[in-house]
Amino acid sequence: MANFSKIEREKIIVKKMIEYYCRKNHYEKNIYTNCRNLIKYAHERLNGCPFKDKKSSCLKCKIHCYSEEKREEIRKVMSYVGPRMIYLMPIEYFLHLFKEKAKNKNGIKVEKQNFKVK
Repeated sequence: MANFSKIEREKIIVKKMIEYYCRKNHYEKNIYTNCRNLIKYAHERLNGCPFKDKKSSCLKCKIHCYSEEKREEIRKVMSYVGPRMIYLMPIEYFLHLFKEKAKNKNGIKVEKQNFKVK
């Protein structure tokens, strides 16, 4: 994923996360329609992000471009898949941790996350 823009990398990661969530929670062979729609919605939001490659994580963004309903859906996905990222996408997981740690050193406050696996 080194040659992709930040937006493209995020689109790949969010797609993988939603697909994993779907497989584990909806127990269907093919991706569930609501999950497919959530992927499309997330990709549309990322494509329209005014910050482009300088964007922070959506959680820390001052502009919340997700509707309240979609924000709740993606929150469920993130809280389920987030703690499992070390197993699913270890490189992306560690890159995310290092990026957040670097932001902390620069004086940007990052909220502590709960990484308990259920």
